[in-house]
Amino acid sequence: MNITTILDLIAIREAAANQTATGLREQITALTAQLAQTDTELADLATTRTTLQALTAAEFTAEDPTIASTPYQQILAVLHAAPAGMRAKDICLAVGVDPAPSHVESARARLKRMVSRNILTENEPGVFALPEKRT
Repeated sequence: MNITTILDLIAIREAAANQTATGLREQITALTAQLAQTDTELADLATTRTTLQALTAAEFTAEDPTIASTPYQQILAVLHAAPAGMRAKDICLAVGVDPAPSHVESARARLKRMVSRNILTENEPGVFALPEKRT
């Protein structure tokens, strides 16, 4: 093989590598633009959620989507059957959740959230109940 043939083969490989690199750069540019657009949408959604939560915090009711979720509905159902109220651990047991400390603390956080939004009362520390109906 002579030098000219080797240089021609190198030139062919170089052209192919340049073409591949150009295609990859174009893909990177397109993906970077898509990522920026998605990041903007995520930021907008987070801002919207935060704003909505701030605006509706005082109007948090049983019709609220959070309270409509299964764990909250289970808590309400258990407390309807126990008008005197219950402790977080007992509520966990009643809804079939393992009464491990982490689960009890999660339940207590939900219960405290419901108290802060006037859905439940905590007349005695750690005992959660539905508020008395006013006539």
